[in-house]
Amino acid sequence: MTLSLRARLLGLAALCLSGLAQAEPFVFTAIPDQDERHLTERFGKIADYLSEKLGVEVQYIPVKSYPAAVSAFRNDQVQLAWFGGLTGVQARELVPGSEAIAQGAEDTAFVSYLIAHESTGLTESEQLPAELAGKRFTFGDKGSTSGRLMPEFFLRQHFAQAPEALFSRVGFSGDHNRTISLVQSGAYEVGAVNYAVWDAEMEKGNIDESKVRVIWTSPQYPDYQWSIRGDVNARFGDGFKEKVKQALLEMRDPELLAAFPRSGFVNATNDDYAPIRDTAVAIGIMDPAR
Repeated sequence: MTLSLRARLLGLAALCLSGLAQAEPFVFTAIPDQDERHLTERFGKIADYLSEKLGVEVQYIPVKSYPAAVSAFRNDQVQLAWFGGLTGVQARELVPGSEAIAQGAEDTAFVSYLIAHESTGLTESEQLPAELAGKRFTFGDKGSTSGRLMPEFFLRQHFAQAPEALFSRVGFSGDHNRTISLVQSGAYEVGAVNYAVWDAEMEKGNIDESKVRVIWTSPQYPDYQWSIRGDVNARFGDGFKEKVKQALLEMRDPELLAAFPRSGFVNATNDDYAPIRDTAVAIGIMDPAR
């Protein structure tokens, strides 16, 4: 074999290997705040949108739990994730260099609802009602910001009691749709739910207002965000992180945004979620040592 031919073959082999390296998919996930059918419907189209914008194959993979979403991010099974406030803080602390890059426009001032079964006689009020004491209460997932962390913080702050002391029974439904179902059925008398999920289910006609109602709206706090691993530029090319961020900030299609549901995305930084970490430390969910 001549040197020139060998050189050409080696060059071709290198080109092929380069092409294989560039074929690595960019993978994302999302916390399972609703049932899996909802999640697949929501995020399949988001993967297609990002693939077109980024010029690489983008895959969405579902996870079964909030901790599984954090683990997938930590273990590099995904490079991008749609986290809640708490799961985002937990994940970024486990992956040095990772960043919150975008949040929903509504996530700068998110709220939780407390909802109650009609049998309680509770009605909407500005203050947490004393009649909550002794009720059967369900949070969402243990790792949920809107379904557990912030509602528990506000309950502790108001009643100066842990939920286990305040309520006759405390449960964790696993997701917001399940919380609504459990309270609407009367299995639990009161529950904490993400306001955006409640409003979306109400709009779809999936809530029977004769059986369940909102009784309290929490103060505002920062919540969901997109977090990305710090090594994506090294793997997908210089400037890739910024391309992902811009693709999210430039998402305008109402059908895509309805999947979250959000009106759009705005810039986010890790510092925006310092209050979430402080709250998690305050109620003993996270260790104060960084």
